[in-house]
Amino acid sequence: MQIAQNEAPSLENRTLHPQSWVSKHADYLYSYALARINDEEQARDMVQETFLAALEKADKFEGRSSERTWLTAILKFKVIDLYRKNASGFAKSTEQGTPEGDQDFFDADDGHWNNQHRPKEFGIEQSDALENKEFQRILQLCMKKLPSLWLSVFTMKHMDDEATETICSELKVSASNFWVIIHRTKVSLRSCLQKNWI
Repeated sequence: MQIAQNEAPSLENRTLHPQSWVSKHADYLYSYALARINDEEQARDMVQETFLAALEKADKFEGRSSERTWLTAILKFKVIDLYRKNASGFAKSTEQGTPEGDQDFFDADDGHWNNQHRPKEFGIEQSDALENKEFQRILQLCMKKLPSLWLSVFTMKHMDDEATETICSELKVSASNFWVIIHRTKVSLRSCLQKNWI
């Protein structure tokens, strides 16, 4: 009797409810996409494409995860595909290595910031929600200024916690190019935040 009760929820989990996807999941998926691609219109389009792809693949849903997790996984692959598309022509231009001017920012031995270039505190240590909201807005604007490949690499590494090997494989960049991109992205974001926030 207990086994039958335990099986009932799993059967329910295997059933999709596409008629409620927009009301239950659209806002979450939109926020997920917007945080990764920083383009409102494109984020909306990607959510719609996710719903369409999910309808086409509904027979492949096995119920091992929730609808939201499954939809998010589909959206994640769409975001990675967009990263690949945007990054395809840009990868070559960052292969040369670290520009001479950037070498002064970091210690050559350990890769940490040199004391004279160490970032200042951004003032987000306060618990003021309005200031944190303003900081998030400025951070999004700074991220929007990044080249698409840099944004893709940074987002996958620091928002999605993807492994370096996965990022290099998905975006077709070498490991050394990956570290150059991460380095340049951090320097660029630091400069933009210090100019617009501090």
